[in-house]
Amino acid sequence: MSEYGTWRRVSREGRRFLRGRPRPLRRLALWSLLESAHTFLGGYAVARALDDGFLAGRTGTGIGWLVVAGAGALLGALALRGVFGGLADLVEPLRDGLVRRSVRQAIGRAVADPGRPGDAGAVSRLTQQTEMARDSSAGLVLVARSFVFTALGALLGLAALSPVLLVLVLPALLLGAAGFLATLHPMARVQRAALDTDEALSARAAELASGLRDVVACGGAASAGAGVETLIAEQERLTARLARWTALRTLALGVAGRLPVVVVLAATPWLLGRGVSTGAVAGALTYLVQSLLPALDALMTALGAAGTRLLVVLDRFCDPAPGAATRSPEPGTPAPTPASVPAPVPVPAPAPAPAVELRRVRFAYGPRADPVIDGLDLVVGAGEHLAVVGPSGIGKSTLTALIAGLLPPGGGTVRVAGAPVRGTPGPGPDVRRTLLPQQAYVFTGTVRENLTHLCPGRVSGAQVERAAAALGADGLVARLGGLDAAVDPGRLSQGERQHLALTAAYLSPAPLLLLDEATCHLDPRTEERAERALAERPGTLVVVAHRISSAVRADRVLVLDGTRAVCGTHAELPARSPLYRDLVGLWDARG
Repeated sequence: MSEYGTWRRVSREGRRFLRGRPRPLRRLALWSLLESAHTFLGGYAVARALDDGFLAGRTGTGIGWLVVAGAGALLGALALRGVFGGLADLVEPLRDGLVRRSVRQAIGRAVADPGRPGDAGAVSRLTQQTEMARDSSAGLVLVARSFVFTALGALLGLAALSPVLLVLVLPALLLGAAGFLATLHPMARVQRAALDTDEALSARAAELASGLRDVVACGGAASAGAGVETLIAEQERLTARLARWTALRTLALGVAGRLPVVVVLAATPWLLGRGVSTGAVAGALTYLVQSLLPALDALMTALGAAGTRLLVVLDRFCDPAPGAATRSPEPGTPAPTPASVPAPVPVPAPAPAPAVELRRVRFAYGPRADPVIDGLDLVVGAGEHLAVVGPSGIGKSTLTALIAGLLPPGGGTVRVAGAPVRGTPGPGPDVRRTLLPQQAYVFTGTVRENLTHLCPGRVSGAQVERAAAALGADGLVARLGGLDAAVDPGRLSQGERQHLALTAAYLSPAPLLLLDEATCHLDPRTEERAERALAERPGTLVVVAHRISSAVRADRVLVLDGTRAVCGTHAELPARSPLYRDLVGLWDARG
């Protein structure tokens, strides 16, 4: 929405709010009239003290007028005390109303879309933004009221002293005010973007907090935090933009707040020559320095900071909650009728998308680092069993992280089941793929909870028992005390943790399983049984092999050798890849 539209919405809501509170407004106006009287007396008494008292040789008269100026100051203090009492009657109901509206909006969104994740931005609106609105509105009302009634008293005083003083002062004031007003809309846009970024950061932090243990267990902390770093960088950029506009606003304040004084001082000889008294010039400077210019400076500062911030914040509370109102058809409008359409022509079903597809994928850990993976093309068919082998540190874990979406590719595309892989996983389990890292994820809870936490639906006890038997983990489950026994991760060995995690992966509905050396702590016999069970499970299996025996059992083997990659069957690769031939020879020698 444009800034003009935002202003119209907020001003409409503001007028509605103020119309419902006439008594606090009248109270503020009455106390503020005393402040106008205080301002008028301040400059006028100084002028009379000079012209009618000290410069005329009547010291007593001069002192008397100064006493009048002091009485005006006491009057202003009394007025300010009454103003603060009336101010609370305005800003506290405003804050209470915003809190109620924020709650209604959050409930309305939840009712309109029950499957939507929690509205983390509502937390920011309910706490930070409502307090921001209260503080900003209080400061804005205070300084705007002060400026209006102070300016009224000061301008009446200038006119009473000499009308020509108004002619000198007003152009400089208007020039500075025009420059200041030109900065309001850009600053409002920056404030809006800053609040959008703040809400997005709150939502992202809430998502990460809900799945923090999973992120850490999968080794995806750096990737998951990338989105937060981007939002923080955006906040930094917006802060710099706001600082630049603030500098321009300060320049406008200097023109409006300092130039009138310079003009009056420079024109003093001319004024005295035209019959303007010395006391009138001193009174004009008193009005400018002590009353009008401080009030103008406070108003512009408040409008430039609190005003634009308040405009943006209030606009966020003006949106009705989703589902609160719907547009009904006009009376008498006939209901739409479906058009006649020809019978659909049978279309052959498209070929199923590959389980995994990488096209010219490149990845490096840093803009100047050598690529770990460079120009990799790989297609893994649905239901295929692929083993990935290569020396330590060659990029096998990086490859699985790219497929899992934990790392964004620096170049090329990564697709799973025909859909692009997200750069950063969202909240909740991804039903397309399950990744098991080397450090198995086991948490404090029951055995059943550890085996079924990757399943979004209910899993029967018989299904869990069959899965444990297929993976050879039934003996481990029995030793732990059964499915409802409590699990203490600290008492499990690395192999036992991996055995439980593999069983959980077997029960997962994800059609793609990624095992990143997830069997390295199992003995060869247990590893073989687990891999065969996972390969027979419906879906696709990608295994980062800890032993060459895993490659022998796979349909195909991907050999990573530096930035080169060779893919083929176990029988084909010794002739095509010297590295694979060496690995097989070393394995045969050990066997």
